[in-house]
Amino acid sequence: MITHTGVKPFTCSNCGKSYRKKGYLIYHMRIHTGEKPFSCGTCGKSYSQKGTLTHHMRIHTCEKPFSCETCGKSCSERGTLTQHMRIHTGEKPFSCGTCGKSFSRKDNLNVHMKVHTGEKPFSCGTCGKSYSERGTLTQHMRIHTGEKPFSCGTCGKSYSERKTLTQHMRIHTGEKPFSCATCGKSYRVRHSLTYHMRIHKGEKPFSCATCGKSFIGKSNFRSHMRIHTGEKPFSCGTCAKSYMVKNDLIDHIKIHTGERPFSCVTCGKTYVYKSDLNRHMKSHTGKKPFSCVTCSKSFGTKQILNRHIRIHTGEKLFSCVTCGKRFGTKEILNRHIRTHTGEKPFSCVTCGKRFGTKDNLNWHMMIHTGEKPFSCGTCGKSYRTKHKLTHHMKIHTGEKLSCLRSVGKER
Repeated sequence: MITHTGVKPFTCSNCGKSYRKKGYLIYHMRIHTGEKPFSCGTCGKSYSQKGTLTHHMRIHTCEKPFSCETCGKSCSERGTLTQHMRIHTGEKPFSCGTCGKSFSRKDNLNVHMKVHTGEKPFSCGTCGKSYSERGTLTQHMRIHTGEKPFSCGTCGKSYSERKTLTQHMRIHTGEKPFSCATCGKSYRVRHSLTYHMRIHKGEKPFSCATCGKSFIGKSNFRSHMRIHTGEKPFSCGTCAKSYMVKNDLIDHIKIHTGERPFSCVTCGKTYVYKSDLNRHMKSHTGKKPFSCVTCSKSFGTKQILNRHIRIHTGEKLFSCVTCGKRFGTKEILNRHIRTHTGEKPFSCVTCGKRFGTKDNLNWHMMIHTGEKPFSCGTCGKSYRTKHKLTHHMKIHTGEKLSCLRSVGKER
């Protein structure tokens, strides 16, 4: 009868909040007492309500009893399934009274409302940073605590956020739920689809205020801005060399570790960079799809063709800030700069000797490996460098002998 009459006879002595049932009051009181009587037997985490513990246990058991009838996706909670169904129905029942924007979830509307109010009531006790959501603060705190409560049942990898675990699980399942309506390409995460859609739309929302260049992605924009600011936030712990882009640092570190993770399946040759492997693979296929319009010479990559074209045009885009000398490629400029700095970034993992260029390191490594990749087609003799093979070939062609005879006649 209490349900019909609206009577709430059970009142909290701390805050005055009232409830219809005594059990509800007991649950509520645990907010004030901090009591969490329901503990997980696997990880020891505690909860104030048994239902919350039941939901938590599904993280460990990977149980997902609620399935979508449209796409077959399974969820661990009924509420999560209800939210998921709105992807298919397009339903957005929660609307902002200020700007009219609609949302499929109430918590998303609550977060959005704080955009208008500017409210950030949840503060970090460690660094003082404030957030509009308690959940965002909880995630932030894990930066300080190092806690990673969400573990993959397949490979054991742990994450600080549930959504990151969900995205990771798709690596194992192969699931790509976000599809492009234009070309049908699918992605594991929504952000990748959003980025991809800009290719079709020609949209480049991130513009440089200095030079006006526009970019599809924010990360590309940030990397570009460092060209103007000169900022190099990614530093090598071994030689202190700094880079504008993190991937450039990762590639550079392989010089010190000697790691060559990219292998040719045909001949077994290994490379530090994937781009080098891709170029090498074309030596087996013989494919050279990029041709010079001036001399008709063909190349395996467009980048090499562009370098070649500069031979015809005489264009030298890259200049040395120390002496002003100009070069046709950035790689040659970098090698030249080392003549001023004395830098030798390429080190031999066997004897520790250092070199200013990668080519010199590669030639040096052949001393240790005994490799002699340049072979004479006439007698089979092999050499470490192409120059020595060319010198040797003169024995067979008679070029060296003719030279000696002409010297004798002059005498």
